[in-house]
Amino acid sequence: MTNASLKKVFDANKRTDHPEMRPGDTLKVHVKIKEGEKERLQAFEGTLIARRGAGMSQSILVRKISFGTGVERIFPIHAPVIDHIDVVRTGRVRRAKLFFLRGLKGKAARLKERT
Repeated sequence: MTNASLKKVFDANKRTDHPEMRPGDTLKVHVKIKEGEKERLQAFEGTLIARRGAGMSQSILVRKISFGTGVERIFPIHAPVIDHIDVVRTGRVRRAKLFFLRGLKGKAARLKERT
């Protein structure tokens, strides 16, 4: 494939409906889950701790605490399995990657709100 045809494919599948999001924001990612014949939405709410890639290969890493255990999930931003993303709250951080949150628990893992 040539660059022109690749660009056409990328532009056709690129998503522009996602909100502005930065590391430290608490997101609610609604994912389409297929169970047999039926399809439903499942929300994954957590803190955006990293963004990586550019263009069509861009992905986000979202972390949440579920029953005392840290759960991280990688979402390709332009994937069709993502229905929509909501920004629940905005956090004020001074880093692009928040991997230090993995070692923190409870109140220590809170982030200040961005105004």
